[in-house]
Amino acid sequence: MSEDTKDDTVTAHRIECLTPPRIREQAAGGLAALLVDAVDSGASVGFLAPLGHAEAASWWQEAAEEAERGVRTVWASYGPGGGVTGVISLVRAGMPNQPHRGEISKLLVHRDARGRGLGRRLLAAAERAAAEEGRTLLVLDTETGSGAETLYRRAGWTRAGSIPGYALTPDGAPHPTTYYYKALDREALGRG
Repeated sequence: MSEDTKDDTVTAHRIECLTPPRIREQAAGGLAALLVDAVDSGASVGFLAPLGHAEAASWWQEAAEEAERGVRTVWASYGPGGGVTGVISLVRAGMPNQPHRGEISKLLVHRDARGRGLGRRLLAAAERAAAEEGRTLLVLDTETGSGAETLYRRAGWTRAGSIPGYALTPDGAPHPTTYYYKALDREALGRG
């Protein structure tokens, strides 16, 4: 696939910030299917395989409640056919001494849409929104050695360190997790 074709395919994916009602509306459909696909693909995103559709939908219903309370913002990408192809969340730190900080959570791209820059576009959308609301520091964690680490490093994130055996992979094996952080430059993000 040429770079031009890749770019055309990626830009055909529309990114939308989801309201809590929209999260609820899609929880049992595209959002649950995306989460199941991620776990089935081996992504260490908090669940063990096999992840049932009902459990995935329930997690998204809880995410909608967090969005309603202002704790979480969710963006989803939609392919040319209208199906959910990716998602990312910004979770706000809850303590009074951390109004400047947020966490990137659940960056998921459907296996059929991977490798085309969609994860990068979703990450950029969350970073821009965080900067616009005054966040100056973002953190995230990811499975050590995963392809996501390359994405984060290329997007300017700094590796803070790894913790051995921190989480279980979907098949139940303990695996290290690496933490990353990014100081946000509001003006630079606005140009990106």
